[in-house]
Amino acid sequence: MPDTPIDLTLYAIPAFIFLMAVEGLYLWRHRESGLQGYATRDTAASLSMGLGYSAINMVWKGIAFAFYTALYQLTPLRLGTGPLVWVALLFADDLCYYWFHRIHHESRFFWASHVVHHSSEHYNLSTALRQTWTPMTNTLFWAPLALLGFHPVMIVIQQAISLLYQFWIHTEAVGRLGPLEWVLNTPSHHRVHHGSNPRYLDRNYAGIFIIWDRLFGTFQAEDERPVYGLTHNIKTYNPLRIAFHEFAAILRDVRRPAPLRVRLGLVFRGPGWKAPGDNTESLPAPTASAGEHVSSA
Repeated sequence: MPDTPIDLTLYAIPAFIFLMAVEGLYLWRHRESGLQGYATRDTAASLSMGLGYSAINMVWKGIAFAFYTALYQLTPLRLGTGPLVWVALLFADDLCYYWFHRIHHESRFFWASHVVHHSSEHYNLSTALRQTWTPMTNTLFWAPLALLGFHPVMIVIQQAISLLYQFWIHTEAVGRLGPLEWVLNTPSHHRVHHGSNPRYLDRNYAGIFIIWDRLFGTFQAEDERPVYGLTHNIKTYNPLRIAFHEFAAILRDVRRPAPLRVRLGLVFRGPGWKAPGDNTESLPAPTASAGEHVSSA
């Protein structure tokens, strides 16, 4: 086991570019079937977000790795590096991803980071690269793996494997995949997740395996054409606004005079939460896809 992990996603960049070109050609040739295809400004925005994420994550990944290493040193558990341990890690990592993903939709503070990925009104392989510039909200969700005795290098490698898997499911070019739909997260399942249709909200948080959604009651099959994007789209291609618009909205809302419990609710409760009895338009304007049901205490 090496002392530091290999960043598999950087090695995959040529494959990302090639597959986007293939998908773009396919979608263009089948444009009469209603498939969206690529839009120049939208794709440029997604690639800009991906480049920014890669640069920021080069630093943050080292910090996260040091954190997992510290936790690993604290626990007496050691699971080793054998094949069965890798299989166990595959499922354990995916369960961590499910709860990371679900909470990033159900709490506005975390959603402010994750909303970046849902901000495109298109759905293609470039959308997979539209990633957050604040990955600091992610790290704690994988801490249990280090405490259980999984080696930190294995954890970071498996995180990269999960991210690589999820690249190919961001497409309209692949239909349903038969029996695989029962076990794996597929393009059909993930199209639902990116849909702003009311029946698709709060559904299909899976990373690799759709079994978690089936187990925890968040599964929805694709039974109507998804409308991609947010329930209130931000209508911008500016990377800075895409990256930080929801954090800015949170700051605006908590600066309003209100009891502490209301301000905390505006930060940590659901993205569409309003204080009971508050009918003003500015508190807050939901900007989400899944995870955007408006609630009150």
